Amino acid sequence: MKKSALTSLLGAGSLIWNQDALAKSGRKRKKRARPIVISTWNHGMAANEEAWKTLSAGGAALDAVEKGVMVPESDPNVRSVGYGGFPDRDGNVTLDACIMDHHSNCGSVAFLQHIKNPIAVARKVMEETPHVMLVGEGAYRFAREKGFPHENLLTEKARRDWEKWKEKSKYQPVINIENHDTIGMLALDAQGNLSGSCTTSGAAWKLHGRVGDVERVRLLGVVDQDVREEHLRVRSRVLRAAVGGPMLGHELEGLGDPRQVGHGGHERRVGLRR
Repeated sequence: MKKSALTSLLGAGSLIWNQDALAKSGRKRKKRARPIVISTWNHGMAANEEAWKTLSAGGAALDAVEKGVMVPESDPNVRSVGYGGFPDRDGNVTLDACIMDHHSNCGSVAFLQHIKNPIAVARKVMEETPHVMLVGEGAYRFAREKGFPHENLLTEKARRDWEKWKEKSKYQPVINIENHDTIGMLALDAQGNLSGSCTTSGAAWKLHGRVGDVERVRLLGVVDQDVREEHLRVRSRVLRAAVGGPMLGHELEGLGDPRQVGHGGHERRVGLRR
């Protein structure tokens, strides 16, 4: 198996599914599954809509999770992912991303600069190299060789925020829950294949060169192809194992109306397709 590995997709958040796909507990998945896509945080809603275009047309989960997270990567108003993300303390926007298919093949990039969509580069690493991860200048050179354009990722708004931060920061990076985030996405397609992706611009005002845990292949979660399409297992086992936290699975097990979920003081918006 090429590049078999485990990956971490952190957080908990937005969900779109076809409700008919959630069968009664204990009932095994049919040969043809009904698609599901889930992603993290409010900016996952637009990402889900884009991923759903692929899934609802019978497309592959891998394509869906790539195209889905490219939406926040390309949105300058999402400040923790891709273009428009907060820079490091030196004013550089650096990006991390990983992707995994239903065979547990994976690819990732870290400390990538000047490339708007790192998730697409991570997929190229997975499919067109014998490696799992490329970092920094090597990742950038690989992306350019594959035709990705060099772009300035520091928006004027992000630059102003960085200048304001420097006034009182004393040039000291601080990591807290307010200044960093990701988007993680999982999708199950009509063929019953599960894929996942995750992408981020990392912590705001970090030391130049710092990378987080998005892109590192590790033993925190797995895209589990053996998960069956059952009510509780889809809404608990998959989300807990692959998205990265037991709290979401716990919440969803007893969920009545799946359109609104709250946890720990942070409202998680959940979208529903019938």
